[in-house]
Amino acid sequence: MLEQGTISIHTENIFPIIKKSLYSDHQIFLRELVSNAVDAIQKLQMVARSGEFSGEIGESEIILAVDKDKKTLSITDNGIGMTAEEIKKYINQVAFSSAEEFVQKYKGESDQPIIGHFGLGFYSSFMVANHVEIDTLSYKDGAEAVHWSCDGSPKFTLEESSRTARGTTIILHLMEEEEEFLEDARINNLVKTYCDFMPVPIKLDGEVLNRQKAPWRESASNLTKEDYMEFYRYLYPFEEEPLLWVHLNTDYPFIVNGILYFPKLKPDVDVSRGQIKLFCNQVFVSDNCEEIIPQFLLPMRGVIDSSDIPLNVSRSALQGDRTVKRIGDYVAKKVGDRLKELYRDDREQYIYAWKDLATFVKFGVMNDEKFKKQVEDIVVFRTTHQGENTDTAPAENAPAVEVQSQEGDAWQDVTPGGEGDSTSAQHSLPYVTLKEYLERNKQNHENRVFYCTDEASQAAYVELHKNQGLEVLYLDSFIDTHFINFLEREYNDVKFTRVDSDLDNTLLDKDKSEEIVDPTTNKTKADTIKEIFEKALNKPKLNIRTEALKSDNPQGTPPAMVLLPEILRRLREMNAMMQQQTVEFPEEHVLLINTAHPLIQNLANLNQGSIIQDGGQSPTGELVNSICQHVYDLALMSQKGFDAEGMKSFVQRSNQVLTKLTEQAAK
Repeated sequence: MLEQGTISIHTENIFPIIKKSLYSDHQIFLRELVSNAVDAIQKLQMVARSGEFSGEIGESEIILAVDKDKKTLSITDNGIGMTAEEIKKYINQVAFSSAEEFVQKYKGESDQPIIGHFGLGFYSSFMVANHVEIDTLSYKDGAEAVHWSCDGSPKFTLEESSRTARGTTIILHLMEEEEEFLEDARINNLVKTYCDFMPVPIKLDGEVLNRQKAPWRESASNLTKEDYMEFYRYLYPFEEEPLLWVHLNTDYPFIVNGILYFPKLKPDVDVSRGQIKLFCNQVFVSDNCEEIIPQFLLPMRGVIDSSDIPLNVSRSALQGDRTVKRIGDYVAKKVGDRLKELYRDDREQYIYAWKDLATFVKFGVMNDEKFKKQVEDIVVFRTTHQGENTDTAPAENAPAVEVQSQEGDAWQDVTPGGEGDSTSAQHSLPYVTLKEYLERNKQNHENRVFYCTDEASQAAYVELHKNQGLEVLYLDSFIDTHFINFLEREYNDVKFTRVDSDLDNTLLDKDKSEEIVDPTTNKTKADTIKEIFEKALNKPKLNIRTEALKSDNPQGTPPAMVLLPEILRRLREMNAMMQQQTVEFPEEHVLLINTAHPLIQNLANLNQGSIIQDGGQSPTGELVNSICQHVYDLALMSQKGFDAEGMKSFVQRSNQVLTKLTEQAAK
């Protein structure tokens, strides 16, 4: 026996702490031991390149072996090996690996998975084994093989070994409750999870378990589109293909490699949870790196690999680390550069991807000043404007994505799926930046933006604006409510008006003939119509306005519209959000009656013929009231102003109106 002694620990026995405090993450022992084996192989390659070792390196490999009878799991490498002195230094003196800091910082915290974050990798083996052996032979000329053994107490033995092959074998005598690690399938799964991209073959029963090649460590010029797509499919096998990707590669002022993908966003995606896998020197560390990636990029997917991320600190310290912040800024800048490159070089793909990219970009613009300055000129909005026909992409300084759709135009339908695709209609419309919108419309409505948040329910309002040459932007994603407020702060002289909040004077026909006073009643026609609706609806809090909507085809305009004043509506939405409640339809709102519509004019004429009888109102008068209610119902429906009970009542009233109309027609 060469030596017998006690492992040097400067504070207290670390083994009970390892077993108790880190038990929740015990499976990472294999990651730590295999990582050490890879390090040993790479160190041998380094000393060979430096000329310190002139022997044959041979084929580098790590061999995993299971002996179910002896209940052992062994990890063998053909790397640099260790001498007896090196075992004393690197194995026995645990204090050099921050054991003191570990014990002090995590004493009493029983559920913190810290192994691998404190350089105590080898000692993670005692989470699953009650006895650990090391059999090793150094590469150095004349070195003698040694065997180290420890039963999980501070006591160890170090003696000579009969080993003849250079390298190291770690033998774990597994505890009874850890015998799952004797199963090939379990070992295979752990290697795939933690060690898949380690650059050395890891073998079990002669089979190589890991991929070895890490695409993010390759030069982008060496990878094809299919390489990127295949890697994404491997990482996320059940997801749709990504929209685009960003390749990260820098070694100054920190080392960061990675590939990040913009995925297609699903309605149920949790945008607050990170999806990017964190690696350190090709060793898997975590399923997400929320502390590193800027919050607005959390829904991105892919890999970030950095040896400069300080893994030897707690999560709270990691968030405030200066290097981590700089890495986050670097990632955001690379994403911004990639988006600008795509906008410049392939706008068809940019527009196709925009529906999903918009969430990332708008959130980033609102939360990161540097990112905002990078991309503010490529934030685009779908618009109702139809410009001049062109088959060519716009010049760099022209209204870039505002191209008229026509047959053969690359912008006509940038959504795969063609006919029947529900999204193709959206993408066939042109896109425009806010600056382009304001510049184009400064003569008609300077510093005013008309927008729509629900294409279906606000279709009639949008059509009114289009027919009178007013351009409308579609701001219909969940983030746009906040983005509008942000834009108004950025452009404090610009007013955003939703198409259903009020009607611009351009949309109204101020024909003086409508103001002719009837000498018999001393009222205008508009006054009479207003009275008819006030009496029929009997809603004191409802503000009824009468206006003639301008149109070449009055029948094509709505007979009535519900308007929700912009400021009041936003206040209600903000209060509902703060109280985490659903936005209820306001009892106080505006009902605008379109006096130019044939239905409203017929209704006024019908009202003149109604006679109040002794028993109450005439059938004609009842029909007038029912039609007024029906017109109001239809206007409410376009605003989604019905709850379940309201919809039930609407159906009943509709049936009553139809019954009365058929009775009149049958006479």
